[in-house]
Amino acid sequence: MQQRVTALEEGKDPSSLTRSSHSRALPWRMLLILVLFLGLCLVFSFFSMYTIRQFGMSNLVAIARPSFQPCISEPSSLEQWIKRPFNLLHSMSDEELFWRATFVPRIKEYPFSRIPKIAFMFLVKGPLPLAPLWERFFKGHEGLYSIYVHALPSYHDEFLPSSVFYKRRISSQVSEWGMMSMCDAERRLLANALLDISNEWFILFSESCIPLYNFSVIYQYIKKSRYSFMGVFDDPGPYGRGRYNDNMAPEVNITDWRKGSQWFEINRKLAINMVEDKTYYLKFEAFCKPHCYVDEHYFPTMLSIQAPNLLANRSVTWVDWSRGGAHPATFGKADITEEFLGKINEGQSCPYNDQTSSVCFLFARKFAPSALEPLLLLAPTVLGY
Repeated sequence: MQQRVTALEEGKDPSSLTRSSHSRALPWRMLLILVLFLGLCLVFSFFSMYTIRQFGMSNLVAIARPSFQPCISEPSSLEQWIKRPFNLLHSMSDEELFWRATFVPRIKEYPFSRIPKIAFMFLVKGPLPLAPLWERFFKGHEGLYSIYVHALPSYHDEFLPSSVFYKRRISSQVSEWGMMSMCDAERRLLANALLDISNEWFILFSESCIPLYNFSVIYQYIKKSRYSFMGVFDDPGPYGRGRYNDNMAPEVNITDWRKGSQWFEINRKLAINMVEDKTYYLKFEAFCKPHCYVDEHYFPTMLSIQAPNLLANRSVTWVDWSRGGAHPATFGKADITEEFLGKINEGQSCPYNDQTSSVCFLFARKFAPSALEPLLLLAPTVLGY
């Protein structure tokens, strides 16, 4: 009692004495908790080391692996290297696409069962009015062909999932007849087709082309040929050498100048040559201006310089120039008869593997949309499909 009175007399709060005694006890408790925490950490560390030694690291890592797995992974099998691209509408630029498409294995033998295919490449403005005829032609021959369509970027097709043309559009740009953009489109088609390592032969078509034989006949004709079908004529007239520009020398001399149909068939080696070229491209882009019609001269001249021994110097696509003018004749509904279709290859004679053949044309153009109905009626008996 006396002590309390003394404290009050001195102005001290007795509760402060109590807090002082508690504050001295607090650090000891915190120290004790810290020691216990460190002890637990040591025990956990020893336990982890023991577990790793007993069961290995892979099991622990597998436990911590996230449930989400990335869609893109490094190729771990041959199948991932050789499977064809699923989405043709990729985001590669032409430069990137051409670089990727020209990868060439140094070993010629394939370490897998490769069935060579024909790449059917359609260079069109928009719709494919003769698509039902082509659907019938392709039916039953899956695995022996691929389809690629280059249309104007503004065009949107409406093919059903059951169609062979469904999702076969490639990334495209505007192409104009007689201009270098037309050759750019052809190279774009070739480059996309080259991404499928099973494509061995490449044929260019327009929307007005039709097959003149069934698929089996055409496949065997292309497969057995030792040459690719591209015209490489030396035309001395005004529409041949008359279009030559002296500025193209020395890469292209006037004696090298060639002319041929735009609608070609080539093998894989020549397709790579066409896609990888820069030397001749720059010359033709700069000096083959209208009325030079670069699509008639660029590829025939380049390939006749690089690989003349691989070219048949003729096309397998028939056209009728008898009416004159800058474009061949177009055939509509009234023109399509059994007699008309039979005469296309009648009386023909051409070289095939250095021998004479009566089968010279596998395809024909130009056919208007109105020709579809009679073509579908006559195809089973006259064309064989």
